[in-house]
Amino acid sequence: MLRCTGDEDRSTQSLRRQALSRALHAEGPLVVDLNELAFADPSLMVDLAMVSRRVRHAGGIVHIHGAQPQILRLIELVGLHRLPGVVVEPAAPLPA
Repeated sequence: MLRCTGDEDRSTQSLRRQALSRALHAEGPLVVDLNELAFADPSLMVDLAMVSRRVRHAGGIVHIHGAQPQILRLIELVGLHRLPGVVVEPAAPLPA
C-alpha cells in the first residue's frame, strides 16, 4: 500500500521517491490510499502515472482510493483515471 497524506507537490517529490520505488516491488495489486491527502499538484499525478505504467507492465493493477473532490478533479484533469490498469475510487461522501 502507498499512502499519500497532507500536501504533495514538487517540493515533496524527492521525499516520495523511496516509497514509490518500494511500491514497484510489491506483490499483487498496488493500493494507493489518498484519504488523508489534502493537496496535490500534477507532479504527484505524473509520479503515480509512471508507477502505474510499470506495475501494469509487470502484470499488476493500481487501485487509487479515497481521493477527495479536489484531488479527484486533478486526477481527471491529468487523465490518470483513463490509464490502463488504473482504477480510481473516490472518497465516500460524508453523511448529511
